[in-house]
Amino acid sequence: MIEVKHLSKSYGAFQAVKDISFRVDAGEVVGFLGPNGAGKSTTLRILAGFLGPTTGDVRVAGYSITDEPLKARENIGYMPETSPLYPEMRTDEYLRYRAELKGVKKPEREPAVERAMSDAGLGGMERVLIGQLSKGYRQRVGLADALVASPKLLILDEPTAGLDPNQIREVRDLIARLSEKHTIFVSTHILSEVEAMCSRGIVIARGSLVAEGTIEELRATRRADGVRIRVRHGAAKALKALAGVAGIDSTTDDDDAHVLIDFDEDVDPEETIERAVAALAAASAGVTEVVPRSSLEEVFAQLTRKEPS
Repeated sequence: MIEVKHLSKSYGAFQAVKDISFRVDAGEVVGFLGPNGAGKSTTLRILAGFLGPTTGDVRVAGYSITDEPLKARENIGYMPETSPLYPEMRTDEYLRYRAELKGVKKPEREPAVERAMSDAGLGGMERVLIGQLSKGYRQRVGLADALVASPKLLILDEPTAGLDPNQIREVRDLIARLSEKHTIFVSTHILSEVEAMCSRGIVIARGSLVAEGTIEELRATRRADGVRIRVRHGAAKALKALAGVAGIDSTTDDDDAHVLIDFDEDVDPEETIERAVAALAAASAGVTEVVPRSSLEEVFAQLTRKEPS
């Protein structure tokens, strides 16, 4: 669905995006991560066809955003961090206007607006002035705008920015439902949302791509602070067996079949895991799986601190 090859963008002597390449397959929900100033919004604007690259190319649904921009953009629904809404227009009026600008044919326009409003969770807001909507509902209008021409690809730039926790959860649920019908490329700094919504993550820092992979693959790039162990004969028995094992800071039961272990600082994780597994084996706890634990927040901090290669 998206294929990015050696993409760069410069503003004079400043290079905002530096020779990045990646792909997003149809049906994926991919998170695009990076600190402020990393080049995320610049990259998204190029992908959406609103900004030309200095070098490199982007193909969307097989069409070059440089050579065939109109065909590429027919497949794209773009929601910027701050959507340029008109507060004096009613919600349905604005979406009809946007549908017309995007080339939706007149007989198809009303069904397209109704579908976009339904998919964005705007039921009952049709005749409300946009300026009277809450921040959360204005975000939904921006999302409906991105949806109104039935694109195959949604590009969402910080869709939960400025929302309260309840609104963030609502937007996350909306994106989960939309992922059944659209490929989604979402930029965000709320890493827990990436863990909840995305199958893969791409990390950018100082304009360079520094990591990509599934969420589990990204976690694995950082030294684990602990492990999650699955046991066959109950967590209570396992916790008793782990008491006093050197290198373990704390243990808790995640459920009756799993225990969580946090390591002491400055210990060798592999040696600590070996001691823990040996203790569990001696107690006949029935170890069936050992999985390292690293949060995406820790991975993000580590990746964006170091200099890109």
